[in-house]
Amino acid sequence: MPSPGSGEQPSVEPASAFPPPEDDLQRLWTPHRMVYIGGQDKPADATASSCPFCRAVAGDDEEHLVVARGRRCFVLLNLYPYNSGHLMVLPNRHVSDYVDLTPEETVELAGLTQTAVRVLRDVYGPAGFNLGMNQGEVAGAGIAAHLHQHVVPRWLGDANFLPVVGRTKALPELLADTRARLAAAWPGEAGDGEGA
Repeated sequence: MPSPGSGEQPSVEPASAFPPPEDDLQRLWTPHRMVYIGGQDKPADATASSCPFCRAVAGDDEEHLVVARGRRCFVLLNLYPYNSGHLMVLPNRHVSDYVDLTPEETVELAGLTQTAVRVLRDVYGPAGFNLGMNQGEVAGAGIAAHLHQHVVPRWLGDANFLPVVGRTKALPELLADTRARLAAAWPGEAGDGEGA
């Protein structure tokens, strides 16, 4: 790179010269989550007493960003969202493995996930969703000790230059406001396992 005032023109390298190489994968870059990955707000250990999700089970809905509660599971906003409206559906019970859910927990978790998709469609009108569970730290679970299903609304163009270049994620609404909107739109009794 030439020094300022030297009269030399800077060279511009094409984007294709930088990793990742061309392949068939699309990438969702989320550098804003590095604070969390670095350990901020992570539980000290895998016990229920250290688990922020277990605190939310018995805590205040607004304080813990809880949107809806069922009999065995509940729905809350992700504190480090990929997009506005990023919800998580969790069993009340401190359990880490999907196959260890009871049949009743499995049904309710699925029903609440369906309701989450419906409510997000009604309130925000996303073009699609990412749904998924990361089991174990090696699979990307930030809090591996308490199973959680992600429901991430997606819009065309929702991944742009801001997170990559500016290390900033544009979320147009405060988490407390998102929680209030989704909780208000949540249908009837949340614990019927039917998703509505």
